[in-house]
Amino acid sequence: MRIRRAEVKDIERLSDLLRQVLELHAAIRPDIFIPGTTKYTPGELEGMIGDDARPIYAAVDEEDTVIGYAFCQLKEQPFTNNMVPFRSLFIDDLCVDAAARGQHVGQTLFEYLKEEARRLGCYEITLNVWQGNTGAERFYEKMGMKTKERQLELIL
Repeated sequence: MRIRRAEVKDIERLSDLLRQVLELHAAIRPDIFIPGTTKYTPGELEGMIGDDARPIYAAVDEEDTVIGYAFCQLKEQPFTNNMVPFRSLFIDDLCVDAAARGQHVGQTLFEYLKEEARRLGCYEITLNVWQGNTGAERFYEKMGMKTKERQLELIL
């Protein structure tokens, strides 16, 4: 397995994996997520590939087939004038194909992201995890991540 930037030829596989993530999220929060959809359309993916501010990294097998991905965004902090300025790598979405789980694809991808974030001069890596996605929470904690802040909601 190796990690590389996603390419246009990967759009179909990226879409397949985006569907897997969406179905998991729809099971957790059917009030928010629509089953049978994806976060990005093939056209949006084509526009995103090659965008250095929103890199997409692909974990590929020996046949160069995508078995995992990480959609990222480079963000410049601060959000307000009372914060120290720094660069952050935000993981917008990370997925390992259900058929490839248990093969350390996620761990390899995450370690690659850490090195890439360092190379890009980032201070931190951040991401969001939906409440109820305990598998993702355990995985990210195993990778050394800790809660930075919590977003609360009141459904009306």
